[in-house]
Order: sequence, then C-alpha cells, then structure tokens
Amino acid sequence: MRLAFLPLVALAMTWGPIHNGYAPSTPKAEYALAIHGGAGVILREQMSADREKAYRNALDTALSIGEDILRANGSALDAVEATIRFLEDCPLFNAGRGAVLSYEGRCELDASIMDGATQKAGAVGGVTTVRNPITLARAVMERSPHVMLTGKGAEAFAIENGIDTVGADWFLTPERWESWQKAKARDGRSGSATGEEPGKFGTVGCVALDKQGNLAAGTSTGGMTNKRWNRIGDTPIIGAGTYADNAFCAVSCTGHGEFFIRYAVAHDVWALMAYKGWSLAKAADQVIRKKLVEKGGEGGLIAVDKNGDITMPFNTPGMYRGFARPGARAVAVFK
Repeated sequence: MRLAFLPLVALAMTWGPIHNGYAPSTPKAEYALAIHGGAGVILREQMSADREKAYRNALDTALSIGEDILRANGSALDAVEATIRFLEDCPLFNAGRGAVLSYEGRCELDASIMDGATQKAGAVGGVTTVRNPITLARAVMERSPHVMLTGKGAEAFAIENGIDTVGADWFLTPERWESWQKAKARDGRSGSATGEEPGKFGTVGCVALDKQGNLAAGTSTGGMTNKRWNRIGDTPIIGAGTYADNAFCAVSCTGHGEFFIRYAVAHDVWALMAYKGWSLAKAADQVIRKKLVEKGGEGGLIAVDKNGDITMPFNTPGMYRGFARPGARAVAVFK
C-alpha cells in the first residue's frame, strides 16, 4: 500500500508513536530506509499545494530508488549513494543542482558517506564542479587513504577517478539566484551568512539498513546562502553531520551546521545508545529536542538502528522527510 501522499497524522498506524516521526519495527525489519531534504521554518500556510505536491513526489521517488536497491538485496551503501544522487540532481533541494550560492556567487558543495560495517568514511568540501558530491565522497572512502578532501584537490581527485564534472552554471537555478540577491541585500557588505533564508536549513540525506544487516549513512548540501571564506558546515564532518556503525545506528543530520559541529550531533546519538543503552528514539530525541534546543541549535536528523527502527526528530516547524520498509512507507513535510 502506498502512503506517500497522506498527511502525517493519518499514518499513526504505520508510524507507531508519532514522535516527530518515529517508526518502531517489531520484529526486526528485513530492510529500512529513511531520507531528509532539509529542516526549518517550513509552514503549510506558506507553501502552495502544487509546491507541496512537488516536494512529496520528489521524496517519494527518492524512496523508491533506495528501496528498490534494498529489496533486490543491494547494499546499504549503494542505496544511500543512489538516493542522494537523485536528491542532488533535483533542483528543489539545497544540494547539487539547486544548491544555494556563496558570497562569490557560486555553488560550493559538501558531502559525506559512512559504511557501518567497516566504519570507513569519505567526505568532500567546497567542490564547485562535481555533479554528484556524494559519489565523490564514496570514492574518497574507497579509493584513497584519506577521509576528507576539499576544494581543488577534491576536484582533481574526481577527474583522476572518472567522476562526472560539470560547468558551474549547471547547478544554478532561478530560485537560488533570487534567494542570493535577497541575502546580499539583507546581509549587506558585512559578509555575514545567515542561511538560505532566516530559519531555513537545506541539506539532503539518507540512512539505510540492508538485508545483510549493514548500515550506511550519507549527507549532501550546498550549505548557507551567501557564505564566505570557503565556510564548511557539519555535512562533511564525520560525527557531526553523518555517522554509521552496524552495532547501533546510522545518522544523517540537517540544520545550523555550526551547532551540529560543536555538539557532534550524529556521534552523540550513537554514544547515548552505546554507553547508556538508550533506544534510538530516546537518544535522538535527547540530542535534537532537548540538548540542541538548550544550546540554541535548530535542525533535525534521520536515523535507523540495526533492527530497522527509524526516528526523524526535528526542533523546527518542518522537515522534508520519508521512510520505507517492508509493508510501511510515508513521506511528510510539516510538523
């Protein structure tokens, strides 16, 4: 049964306790997948029906891409990469094509991926010519001795490894150009970077559990509109924006990156499970809806544990999100 276009409140029987989106799995799920497309001041009254439908359709398509791989006995890593590649190519989201513009008027892209089976990870920051940064991040993990590459070096590595590059104008959309113009007017010449719009944080991410019991997580973003000095947020930082470990969970974050870096949000969820024995839902709720709120940080995360339980807490009015599992599937936008 396809549930992608029902309001979240109508999904109580599928999602179990609605905990800003918590989907317990009893018994253990054969596979599980969750996605996000950014969190922030996302309000029903400020979004047209057509635009909401476009977001829901995009989220639903992304779920189908990842779920098809998992259903066919594919790996969690493959599902995460393919799902995020689609979201990077979709101009609705702040990643890849449709990413926001920096102070210099270019898209500077960050991404990371982590394998829960080996805890190997790869990340890239500040790339401007790589069509799918998540694919480059995976190449860094699998084909280099390093975890993170940035800027021109990362782009040279992409070319050496046959990863698709494009002209800078490929990423640009009229909507992001308009947002950049507004940000320039708002921020003036002080160089401050307050975000895509006040209270909006755009990133895409995916977490997955495959039939072999392996977890993986990935995250990709264009960062903040009008950001300066090659600013890099939490997305490519392992433990801040992305984390995965087969023993406990896979996590992908979205929000005000500086806070997610300071409080190692993705790793903190893992640590509460590993050291305190907390459930996935309790750990994620503590970090996002309590600790982060107390510190002044805004955003959310998606996470899946080794049993296929899924949680999607956020402390903002909305977060683009969805999950798929055998017999259960949903997407949601608003709180």
